[in-house]
Amino acid sequence: MLKIIGRKRKNVFDYILLVLFLLFIFTQLCSAGTKCIWCGVDKIVAVGDIHGDYQNFILILKGTGIVDENLNWAGGKIHLVQIGDVMDRGPGAKKVFDLLMRLEKEAEKAGGMVHALIGNHEFMNIAGISFDYPSYVTPEQFVSFLPAKYRKKKELEFKEKAIEKNHSSNEINGLNKYWTQLIRNDRVAQQKYVDAFNNKYGKWIRKHNTVIKINKIIFVHGGISEQYSTWKLKDINMHVRMELMGLKPYKLVYEEGGPLWFRDLAKKDEDIFKQDVDSIFTNLKCKYMVIGHTPLTGSTVVSKENMNRFQGRVWIIDTGISKFFGGHLSALIIKNDDFFVWGERHEN
Repeated sequence: MLKIIGRKRKNVFDYILLVLFLLFIFTQLCSAGTKCIWCGVDKIVAVGDIHGDYQNFILILKGTGIVDENLNWAGGKIHLVQIGDVMDRGPGAKKVFDLLMRLEKEAEKAGGMVHALIGNHEFMNIAGISFDYPSYVTPEQFVSFLPAKYRKKKELEFKEKAIEKNHSSNEINGLNKYWTQLIRNDRVAQQKYVDAFNNKYGKWIRKHNTVIKINKIIFVHGGISEQYSTWKLKDINMHVRMELMGLKPYKLVYEEGGPLWFRDLAKKDEDIFKQDVDSIFTNLKCKYMVIGHTPLTGSTVVSKENMNRFQGRVWIIDTGISKFFGGHLSALIIKNDDFFVWGERHEN
């Protein structure tokens, strides 16, 4: 009799846990940035791929009047769009995320908005596959997201090994080399990083959109292919969100034609691809599209002429802002239907 009662209690407990889990998932999905279309916005400032360059990001925000000297929101009702790829290749992703999180709240109070879109590098870190690419996760980024207790433990291990070998802890096998070894070879350390990252930053990223529309302008990291141009924006965002939460297998976040990876708008011949672009824009009911992901190259990269394609309908704002790509600072400023490039320069 007691065993039967115990089983019933266990079944009830399991049922309660399941309900709580489903409620948690539902809350996560509903509390996410389900709104993805805005109209009547007077001014938009769009910033391309940061790739861990916190200092250059600060220069752009100050230069465009988004923040003051103390890095507080000064943009009023401006909508700031960061196109994704905050992470990898540079050291300061955590600082960029922390700043965006704070500015998001400050902007809302001032009547503005911060839109932090999801890029392929955010997905790769959430999924833990950035480690498959040696140049992506830098030692500084790796350490910044590790749990403090675990980081201190590994630093102590490094120092003890250095003492055993009669080396200074700063020479020969320096800490950066040690972290690089862990990044490439230590599955436990990699998982510690992924778990800690997802516990705070991944959770925040998943609440954001992949694609948004402001004043008939589409903003998305890679681009929208003709295949996905027939989808509702909210459905694209929900599918990506569910995939990043592990509720659906990876598809949109991983495939070449998906919104995080699509490059044809930046790379295909304009004459050949014009008809496809017409179809995409008709399906999306948009007038312009702003994308990142595919870095522009060359000494004249930051120029209005060089940053638009298809007669000004597609704008590429990945100008290589990170020092890793040359540090070409830029931002796209949109007021009504006028496009301006902050940081624009021309070849002499």
